[in-house]
Amino acid sequence: MRWRTGRRSDNVEDRRGEPGTGMRVGMPVLGGGGIGMILLVLAAAYFGIDPTVLLEGMGGLGTGPASGPPISTERQPSAADDEMKEFMSVVLADTEDTWGSIFGASDRRYETPKLVLYSGAVGSACGFGQAAMGPFYCPADQRVYIDLSFYDDLRQRYGAPGDFAQAYVLAHEVGHHVQNLLGISDKVQAARQRVGDAEANNLSVRLELQADCLAGMWAHHANRSRQILEKGDVEEALNAASVIGDDRMQRRARGYVTPDSFTHGSSAQRARWFQRGLESGKLSSCDTFGATEL
Repeated sequence: MRWRTGRRSDNVEDRRGEPGTGMRVGMPVLGGGGIGMILLVLAAAYFGIDPTVLLEGMGGLGTGPASGPPISTERQPSAADDEMKEFMSVVLADTEDTWGSIFGASDRRYETPKLVLYSGAVGSACGFGQAAMGPFYCPADQRVYIDLSFYDDLRQRYGAPGDFAQAYVLAHEVGHHVQNLLGISDKVQAARQRVGDAEANNLSVRLELQADCLAGMWAHHANRSRQILEKGDVEEALNAASVIGDDRMQRRARGYVTPDSFTHGSSAQRARWFQRGLESGKLSSCDTFGATEL
């Protein structure tokens, strides 16, 4: 991805190396067997993450209040981390320029989100987040939260290397911000309260796939305006979308797949909707809620 000459965003909050928050391993509020599991699923749905990621990252729940020491967030950034911060700043700036133009074409003002970089654990208006949860967007404070160690996992653990794979992840979370500004997220949350679990999960999948499509829209317009794509970039993003599909995540975590519990969509669906946005560049092409087949 061509990024080094790009504009840097002023909307990056670097909280890496800040003193620990006092969060304890296992998130005590989730302890207590069945209730803990229910709270975990609700929290995952709110943050827009796959509950299996939390289960895998935390090593299980239901053990009651944690007794371990607080998680330290005082890891000092390395030179590689600092370069990654600069890269993320450029990608964020590019999403600002792209979505600012798209909103402006419809006589709307694009309110830019903040990007919070943290290490270990972080507080947000949506509650506490941990690195094991992966990147997330909080609509209550309009911030995207990313622990840069996630990209190490994406490359080493999930086999999805490449700078454009990393850019796709941020663009997906910014896609959730776009959904928030357009009122889509609120409508989906309200609808989820009126239906059963299976349909609520289906709505979450459609929301996530739309965010994938919006990430593709960003890439379409950014490349047309600023020629950011290099050979192999699209394949990197498609691979990243595939490896974090619910089917692969569930199979990796527990050895089998339960489609009714999907919250993000299958590998094939995620890659397909990203590519749809990339090819069309049109918001109308990202109507996952009107699609009869995902």
